[in-house]
Amino acid sequence: MSATDTGGDIVDRTPSERVDVCVVGAGPAGALVANRLAKAGFEVVVLEAGPRFDVADHRERMERSIRPAHGPLSVWEMGGERDAFSASGERFYPLNAMRVKGVGGSTLHWQGMVFRLHESDFARRSRDGVGADWPLDYADLRPYYAEAESAMGVAGASDNPFAPPREEPHPMPAFPPSYSDSLFAEACDELDITIHTVPNARNSESYDRRGQCVGYGTCNPVCPSGAKYSADHTVEAAEASGARVVDSVPVQRLETDGSGERVEATVYATPDGTEYRQEARQFVLAAGGVETPRLLLLSKSEAHPDGLANSSGLVGRYFMEHLFAGMGGTLREATRQNHVGFITSETHQFYDNDFEGVGPMKLEFLNYAGPSPAEQALTADEWGDDLLDSLREDYGHHIAMGGLVGQLPRKSNRVALDPSTTDDHGNPVPDVQWSLDDRTRRTLRKANEIQRRVIDELGVDVGWTVGPDDTGPAAHHMGTTRMGTDPAESVVNPRLRTHDVSNLSVASSSVFVTSGAMNPTLTIAALALKAADHVEADL
Repeated sequence: MSATDTGGDIVDRTPSERVDVCVVGAGPAGALVANRLAKAGFEVVVLEAGPRFDVADHRERMERSIRPAHGPLSVWEMGGERDAFSASGERFYPLNAMRVKGVGGSTLHWQGMVFRLHESDFARRSRDGVGADWPLDYADLRPYYAEAESAMGVAGASDNPFAPPREEPHPMPAFPPSYSDSLFAEACDELDITIHTVPNARNSESYDRRGQCVGYGTCNPVCPSGAKYSADHTVEAAEASGARVVDSVPVQRLETDGSGERVEATVYATPDGTEYRQEARQFVLAAGGVETPRLLLLSKSEAHPDGLANSSGLVGRYFMEHLFAGMGGTLREATRQNHVGFITSETHQFYDNDFEGVGPMKLEFLNYAGPSPAEQALTADEWGDDLLDSLREDYGHHIAMGGLVGQLPRKSNRVALDPSTTDDHGNPVPDVQWSLDDRTRRTLRKANEIQRRVIDELGVDVGWTVGPDDTGPAAHHMGTTRMGTDPAESVVNPRLRTHDVSNLSVASSSVFVTSGAMNPTLTIAALALKAADHVEADL
C-alpha cells in the first residue's frame, strides 16, 4: 500500500480493480466527466497530479496572496522540480503563473467569467478565410452550454444583443453594474457603444449549497467564501455518487495493448515514488492544454513511436492563447476602484466585426483598476500621517479598460518535450514554443484604438497602455490536440475520441480548433459533458 499522512488521515493510493472509466485530471473537465458517469452508475477513478486543498485554508491562502512576503506561486503551491517547464519560443511563456495542480485545477484561481463561443467562432475559415472550421457548430454545443451553466452556477442576464441565441435564462440573476461601469456607460452612450452585463460563475444568491458572494475581492487567485465556482465542488458530488478521486498521483504514461489500438492502463506515481497501473475500459484525458499533449508524447511505444494518438504528428501543435489589450489612467472624480473584484460589464459589439484583417475581440470595463491601498503603501516613501494623506489623495481615481483577442492556430506554436530538463520523476518537461501572428497584432491595435476613444471621452489622464507589442497571455491554453474529421489533420474526432486509439477521449481546451476571444472554461465544460455522453454510449 502506498499511503501518506495528511492531517492524520492515511490516504490509500493503490489502484482500484479494473474500473469502467479512468479520468486523468480533476479540474473542471475531469470533474464534470466523472460526476456525469458516476451518477449514471459507472465505476470511475480520477487521478489528479496535485494535492487536495482544504477549503478551510482558503482564507489563509487569501492572506498569503495579498502579503508581500509570499510569492504569487506559493498561493497554490506551484513551482519547483515538479512544475519545471521550458519556453523556447519567440516569446517567453510564463506557464506556472497560468495553472494550478490540484483537485479543482484552474478553477481554484480563475476569474470566473463564463461565455459561450459565438456561432462565427465555429466557422472561422468559412467566414474570414483564416484558421479552420470546427467539425461541429454552435447548435451541437448549445444544450451542453445550458447544462454547464447549471452545473457551475452562472449569474447572468439576457441583455447582450451580440451573444449567440439562447432559450433558457441563466441559473441566477446577474450581478449589478459597478459604479465605474456607470462612468463607462455614459461615455459609451456618446460613442454609440453598447454595454451589457457579464455572466459570472459565482453566486449572486445562494446556489448549490454555496452562499452568495460576500465581496472579498480576491477572486483571482482565491475565493475564500466558496461563492465562486470551483471544480472541487463537482468532485465532491462525483464522490458522493461513488467516484474515487486519488490526489497527488501524477500520471507518467498510458500503456496500450499489444495492438496499440486500446489503452490498457494509466501508470501513475505516488508521493513516495512508487508506480502503479490503473486499468479501465475507457480513459479520458482532462489535464489541460499543456499536460494533455505532454502525457500523450510521453506515452510513446513501439506501436506509437511518435507519441500516443499522434499518427498525424499534430499532438502539441496549434497551441493558442488569448492576448490582453488594455488602457488606463486616472480621473479627477472618484471611480471607486477595487470595490468589486471581478468584471460586471463588457461590450461584445466588435466581436463579429468586419474590420479588414482583424479577428474577434471583447472589451472589458475593469472594476479592479489601479493599485490597492496596500500596494500603494508598499511603494511609498512616506510613513504615518503623511502616508495616510497621500493614500486619501491618490487612491480611488484609477480607471481602466481591458480586452481579449484570440490568436490564429499556427502549426509552429506548440507544446513539445524538452529532454534537457526533467521533472521530479525524470520525465522531460513541457516546452511551450509560442509566438504571435500579424493578424493578432492588428486586432490588438484595433482594440487599443476603440479603448482610446472611450478613455478620451471620459477625460482620463492615460497612464499605461498594453498592446500590441507588450501584450501578455490570458492563461488560456488551447488547441494542442485539435478536433477534426480527417485523422491526418487532427487528433480527436467530433466525439472527442482520439482517431488512433478506440477507448481514449480528450476533454479539454486542447481540442479547440480556433480560439475565439471568449474565456474558454464554459466551452471546456460543455465539451466535457459531450465527451461524457459519448463515453457512456460506448460503455
